[in-house]
Parts: sequence; structure tokens; C-alpha cells
Amino acid sequence: MARYIFITGGVVSSLGKGLASAALGALLQARGFSVRLRKLDPYLNVDPGTMSPFEHGEVFVTDDGAETDLDLGHYERFTGVPARMTDSVSSGRIYSNVLEKERRGDYLGKTIQVVPHVTNEIKEFLSIGEDEVDFMLCEIGGTVGDIEGLPFFEAIRQFSHDQPRGQCIFMHLTLLPYLAASGELKTKPTQHSVKELQSIGIAPDILVCRSEHPIPEKEREKIALFCNVRKEAVVAAYDLKSIYEAPLAYHREGLDQAVLDAFQIAPAPRPDLTIWQDVADRIHNTDGAVSVAIVGKYTQLEDAYKSIKEALTHGGMANRVKVNVEWVDAEVFDTEDPAHHLEGFHAILVPGGFGERGTEGKIKAAQFARERKIPYMGICLGMQLAVIEAARNVAGIKTAGSEEFDHEAGARRFEPVIYHLKEWVQGNEKVKRKVSDDKGGTMRLGAYDATLKDGSRVAEIYGSTTIEERHRHRYEVDTKYRDKLEECGLHFSGMSPDGRLPEIVEWADHPWFIGVQFHPELKSKPFAPHPLFSDFVRAAVETSRLV
Repeated sequence: MARYIFITGGVVSSLGKGLASAALGALLQARGFSVRLRKLDPYLNVDPGTMSPFEHGEVFVTDDGAETDLDLGHYERFTGVPARMTDSVSSGRIYSNVLEKERRGDYLGKTIQVVPHVTNEIKEFLSIGEDEVDFMLCEIGGTVGDIEGLPFFEAIRQFSHDQPRGQCIFMHLTLLPYLAASGELKTKPTQHSVKELQSIGIAPDILVCRSEHPIPEKEREKIALFCNVRKEAVVAAYDLKSIYEAPLAYHREGLDQAVLDAFQIAPAPRPDLTIWQDVADRIHNTDGAVSVAIVGKYTQLEDAYKSIKEALTHGGMANRVKVNVEWVDAEVFDTEDPAHHLEGFHAILVPGGFGERGTEGKIKAAQFARERKIPYMGICLGMQLAVIEAARNVAGIKTAGSEEFDHEAGARRFEPVIYHLKEWVQGNEKVKRKVSDDKGGTMRLGAYDATLKDGSRVAEIYGSTTIEERHRHRYEVDTKYRDKLEECGLHFSGMSPDGRLPEIVEWADHPWFIGVQFHPELKSKPFAPHPLFSDFVRAAVETSRLV
């Protein structure tokens, strides 16, 4: 049976909580334990898939097709354990399940209440797969005291009492603000946060305190005394230059040892941190730098492209260079020449997205990269727009466009080089969709196989002609234009196993121009960079030497 670590937050960002969870998972792995990380999201959305990136940041997709919180991306990047649909749940999903059971008559006409029905549903979620791992790390989203999170806090309180003694501990993250005027760290926010947690029946075993400055011994003793924890269980979390320093930093501060002590695991295996020492070395000891432009429409919120930015960092680590990422608003190109904004970059990346806004600017970015022979990576919509650009400017299909834009406008304006995907094969079953279907969860989601063309650039990069990547899209390149585009030099170098759905396109006469329908960034890790991003950054390095 797994030991449970419940991770809650006081006055601290969700990134701090997610990062601490991921780093702790990596440290426990380094000691030889198996781990799984879970996210309990108090928000009412059934899943983040229908939310604007401005609302919730990136939507992270798992192999089994779940649209989840971006924190699961941190979990995968730090532990290498593929997240599953059962690793993330929201209030909306919990309430939806309870209401479905009530409609079916599962509760035999009883009055449905938060306690016990909602809390029991949360506890059932927590116990899924508990016999598979040594440690289950469960992060509760939001901040203690939020009204949305109260059912989750009550559920984990009950769950800890249901388990055998010593099977559950609580870790609480807080902020120690620094007052420059008086030159001191203030412990009162931490004390009040812990008091709020205690008022709902939860007493933290470990406190992780975010701080910009070293925590004096006197302040540690004060926190331990007033928050009823051992002094050794007050762990400092200082600001870092890179998030990938977190496992080493938390180990130095004794987080993993505090967890083992709380569970009374002694003696414990010594950690093997070789992987993370190598990661830190590659971050700090680089042989140069390259500049990559990400041309998108959510550039005001970098979390919308979180996995892409991290995958570029991993690609830089593979090549021992620093990747300087700059965000370029695609809508600027609607009225201005892209050359002024894109000259000087060593590579251009156009990410995925939805809707017509900003797409003409992204098409111009693809054209600029093609004509100037600058390395280009198009992901999902970025691939589709590269195909539209080729159709318009090389193949002579001047009105080429996407059905998505016509559906949005409610009028036929384009020749649909990109069409709404109505049917595809998933496993041994055929999936069908209509334009009128609900938006949430109705895309081609999760991991699918693709077959690569022998001798193609992508086959060389992957070192294989069979790959599996994660998808999240409802529009697809129409293969009836394939012959015309390939005559112009745009090769369809990756297809679905049945040969019906284009997965990868590449320009034959370009140093590095690849568009992929899937999201390779979701599978990249600092200790195992995705091959496409590694080679993309390598091409950027080659370009930098030519400038």
C-alpha cells in the first residue's frame, strides 16, 4: 500500500507547489522508491480542455487522452513517470460523477450532500492505483481557505484517518515575505496559514517556506514552535535560476530526509543524484547561445506555451547551449512586415492554437522561415499554417485556408486545405465526430502511432520509422492536396499507420523545416530531451554560426 503525501499551499503560487511536488517525487525516485503524482483541482471546470490559456495556462495531454493541468507536465518532466487520466481531477468532475450516480439511483433516494457523498467520491479517486507505488504525492490546488477547496481538504482529512497510522503526512507550502524597510522576514503569514489549516482538522508535518533570503536559525525555531512542527521539518525554498536545480536545492535543505523521518523510514537508501547533477552542469556550463522566436497569440501569458519553452531548454541542454526564447505576437504581422521582427533569430517556432485570430501573421512567419532558410518548427496549428502557406505561395492555391476559420466566421471563404476531422481509428475502434459536437474532450486526444518515410529527415532524427506521439486537434491536413504539394517539394514524411492522416511535413530543399500535427513538447524531459527539439536547436546553432 502506498504512503500518501498531501501537499497544500498557503500564500504561495501554484508553480511553487507543483514544483515542490515534482522535485520531491524526483528525490524519492533517486532513493529507489516508486512514485506517482496527482493533482486535485478545486475549480469547477470538468477539465481544462475548454478553458482559454489566459485562464489556466497550458493544457497538458496524457497518453490516454486526458486534458489536464500544466502541473502534470512538471510531474512528468521531473520523474519521467507518464501521467494518466486518473492523476488529475477537478471539482467539476467530482460533482458531475456524484450527480450521475444520483440520477442512476446509486444513492437509493438519499439526500445528496458534500459530506459524505462528494468527499467519498474524492477519496475513491485518491485510492486508485495505491498498490502500484511506494509513494503517492497528492497536490491540492488553490490556497487553504478558498471556498472551492474545502471539500478536498475535508476529504484528505478523512482519508488520513481511514488509513493505518503512519501512512499519510501533510506538507504545507507558505511564503516568508521580506520587508526591506525593516530588513526582516515575516513569519506571521505562515503562522496564520497553518492556523487556517489546523482549524479544518489538518496539522502539517512539514513546512516548505518560500523565501528570497536565507532563513535565520531564530526564525526557523519560531516557525517550528508556533506551527507545531519539528525544526528539522521547516524546509527553505529559495528562488533558483532554473527550476531544474530544485531537486538538488531541496535535497540540500533536507526535504527528502524530512519526509522519510515523518514516515519513520530508517535506515533509508542514499540518493543517487547523478542525473540531476548532470542536468545542473548542462544548464550552467554552456558553449554559447541561440535565439528562438515563438510566434503565437498567447504571448502575454508564457504559461500558455509552458511545455514548449521547457522542451527548447531541454534541446539547449542536449547541445550545451542556452536557448533565449522571445515571444512574438503574431497579430503584429497583420499590419507590419515580419522581417523587421524576425531578422536576427536563429530559429522560428509556431505553436498550436485555436481560432483564426493571428493566423495570417503565423502564415507570414512560416513564409519568412521558408524563404530565408531559417530553421522552422510548426506544431499542430503551426504545421497546418505551414501547409496553407505552401499551398498559397508555392502550389498556386491562392484561396487555401482552413475549415476551422470558415466555421468560426459562418461563411465559406477558403479552399479547405485543412478540414474538420470527422473520423479516425483509435486502437481497434473507429471514432466519429461532427462539427456540432461539444467542444470539451471531443478532439483526437492522446498517444497515436505514426509511420515515418524511409530516408526522411524526421526518420533520421528519430532513428526509427515508427513513433508514438500525443495529439490534441480536431482539424487535419486534407490528403487530396498531397500530390500537388509534394510536387512543389513539401514532403509528407509522416503518416498515420492507415495512411489517411498526415502527421509530419518537411521541405526537401530547406536546412530544417518541419511541421508536426502532434505535440512533441509534451514528452520532453531535461534528462531525456525530445529528439525533434534537440535537432531543432542543433540546426539553430548551425544557423548562428552562419550569421
